[in-house]
Amino acid sequence: MNRILESSSPFSQTTIVAIIAICVGFTSFVRADETPSKIPLWKDGAPGSKDRMHEAEVVTGTNVSNVHHPSITPYLPTKEASTGTAILIAPGGGHSKLCLGHEGDSLAKWFAERGVAAFVMRYRLCREPDSGYTLEGHAMDDTRRAIRMIRSKSKDWNLDPNRIGILGFSAGGELAAYSAMHPQPGKPDSSDPIERVSSRPDFQGLIYPGKSDTFTVSEGMPPAFVAFGFHDREDIAFGMAKVYLKYKEANVPCEMHVYSEAGHGFGFRENNKTAAGRWPERMLEWLTDRDLLVQN
Repeated sequence: MNRILESSSPFSQTTIVAIIAICVGFTSFVRADETPSKIPLWKDGAPGSKDRMHEAEVVTGTNVSNVHHPSITPYLPTKEASTGTAILIAPGGGHSKLCLGHEGDSLAKWFAERGVAAFVMRYRLCREPDSGYTLEGHAMDDTRRAIRMIRSKSKDWNLDPNRIGILGFSAGGELAAYSAMHPQPGKPDSSDPIERVSSRPDFQGLIYPGKSDTFTVSEGMPPAFVAFGFHDREDIAFGMAKVYLKYKEANVPCEMHVYSEAGHGFGFRENNKTAAGRWPERMLEWLTDRDLLVQN
C-alpha cells in the first residue's frame, strides 16, 4: 500500500493524514454543551472595567452589547478528533455591538465539528455610546489576553501552543490584524501564568476587515487568509487588495479570496450555498496546506 501511494498518488502522506483528520471531524461532535459557558478573560475583572464587571450584557437577537467583563466561549472537539489547532474568533459589529450569530457561535461549532477548537471572544466595545473604551487600549488588551489564555491552557484543551490562530470579521478583523502586527512577548516573571506566554497568533484570518489603510506587514508576521466581497466598501474592496501586495512584498504567505457577488457582512450561515458562503471550506483547505490539521 505504501508503495502504491509513493508511486501513483498525487497526494503526499501528510496531506492524506490531514484529509483523514478532517473526515473524522465531520462525524464528531463538540465536546462542550450546545451553549458552552463563557470564561472571563480576567477572573476579577478587566483592567479599566472592574467597577462595571457586574453589569449585564444587552442581548438583542443574536447581537450583544454592553460588554464590560470580556470573555471567551470555547467550542472544543472531542479528544479523538482534535487536530490540536485553535482559532480565536472576533465577531464584527462596528465596535458598538458583537454579531455573534453569523460571525461567532455557529462558525465556532462548525470548526469544532471538524477537529479545530474555536473560541468566540466578547470584547469591550469602543464605539458604544459612553463606553469610555478605546480600540488600541481596551479592545486590544482583550484580544491579546484571549490569545494568551488559550495558549496558556493548551494542555487542558488538547491544543498545540504553536497552532493558536485568530480570525476576525469586519471590526473584529481589525483586532485580528493588529494582534499579528503588534504582538507582545510573554512575561516569564509574571505571577499570572496567562501573562507568561506570548500574545502572537500563529496564523490570522481576515474576513472583510475594516481600517485596512492602517495595516502594515513586515517579514516574519503570521501567515494570513483573507476573504471579502467585490462589492464591499472601498477601504476593503480596494484596500485589502493593496494589503495583499504588502504581504507579497514582505514574503509573508497570504491567500486571498474575492467573491464577485458578495458585499459586506456575509459571515457564516450553513444554508448559504453561494461561493462566498463556502469561504470556511476554503480556509480549512488553507489550514490543511499549512499542515495545521495534521493530528499530533
